Amino acid sequence: MSTLPTGSLEQRDARSVIHGLTNLKAHAERGAMVIERGHGVWVTDNHGKDYIEAMSGLWCIALGYGNERLANVASKQMRELAYYPLTNHKSHPRVIELAEKLKSLAPVPMSHVWFASTGSEANDCAARLAWYYWHAVGQPAKKKFIAHQLAYHGNTIATASLSGVSYAHERFNLPLPGFLHVAPPHYSRHALPGESEDEFCDRLIGDIEQLIEREGAHTIAAFFTEPVMVAGGIVVPPRAYFEKLHKLLFLNNILLIADEVVTGFGRIGEMFGTGAMQLKPDMMVCAKALSNAYIPISAVMMNTRVYEAIARQSDEMGVLGLTMTYSGHPVACAVALETLAIYEEMDIAARVRKLETPFLGGLNRLLEHPLVGEVRGKGLLAGVELMNNAESRQHFDPALKVGPRCAQIAEQHGLIVRAIGDTIAFCPPLIISEAEIEEMLARFKRALDDTARQLNLIRP
Repeated sequence: MSTLPTGSLEQRDARSVIHGLTNLKAHAERGAMVIERGHGVWVTDNHGKDYIEAMSGLWCIALGYGNERLANVASKQMRELAYYPLTNHKSHPRVIELAEKLKSLAPVPMSHVWFASTGSEANDCAARLAWYYWHAVGQPAKKKFIAHQLAYHGNTIATASLSGVSYAHERFNLPLPGFLHVAPPHYSRHALPGESEDEFCDRLIGDIEQLIEREGAHTIAAFFTEPVMVAGGIVVPPRAYFEKLHKLLFLNNILLIADEVVTGFGRIGEMFGTGAMQLKPDMMVCAKALSNAYIPISAVMMNTRVYEAIARQSDEMGVLGLTMTYSGHPVACAVALETLAIYEEMDIAARVRKLETPFLGGLNRLLEHPLVGEVRGKGLLAGVELMNNAESRQHFDPALKVGPRCAQIAEQHGLIVRAIGDTIAFCPPLIISEAEIEEMLARFKRALDDTARQLNLIRP
């Protein structure tokens, strides 16, 4: 039975709102943390308690809360041109400017840009455009997709199928046929005893090669990958992995699609993770920090090879049969342009590289804590994996839910993080200061201590 105060926001929420990635039955009893306002890296709930938002909301609010420039740009654009579609040869200035700007920022040459509203939609469109491309070049049998186990690419029917997480599949009749998954490039977790990083990469690439041979390269349309696996537990692939993957995909004429929904716009110390990890994709997908999450917008950039083929086919058919009401929305484009201008003024990637040392260095100092087994990360993106015994790499029984317990205790200390199993994820706004990083680390240390006491790993 719910004990939420009658008429409270928490009770009203529990009675009316469906929440994703949430135990709905438990939510009806526990209720929501109701956030009313935010400024910078801080948010405040409806009871007046302040928190450091160390997850940038949902990996997205890179410039933090309360940015007046973005609010003013949105207001101005709403008064000038609140909406206009891109169908039937129509356009508007902001979408043209944004497409040109994204092309100029891309770390590899890109030809044209397709716009959507969310990362899920953009990845879904990338998959559809891959199918369309292979029809255009006379290879319609290339229909299958490969992605990593534990990867997250969205929650449409197609992108949930691409995602390698069971919660997106079970009881949803997913994944659809033709969506294939391979082992994640997580060296510390999946390397064999005595196996070097190069040997590990060779083994994984060998497994992908065998998969391609079994399925037939003539049936595989594209490989989707994140430069750094985010929802899979902040996994930074060994450098050799992508180099070897490129060669394999090239030899088998398979498209590479880079999911930059989280890693784009400075998050890991380069403007795009594609540049940081030396990827050479045929398409790049971005969203989230593109508008600092102030308004939904996403984009799919494609190279000349892909664009020219789909353009030719649209001429043959008379139309490109892909459209979305809010594709290239003027207000979203205006906010995104201003967001990109702020990133350039701040030299955001250089700022992230500077903050990487106090951020990751501070988290690595916590390896002395009895709960902390491993710290993984790049730039201002990190995962702290909790273990029962770090020396023997003994993991906790999943039934204990140590990670979620630690994240909930962190909230009691005024810190919002995310538990991915027993990995605690950090993705703070890129405007965070060194002093705020220190405060974030101090609050997390207190949460670790309280969690360890509950588990009897340290004495009171």
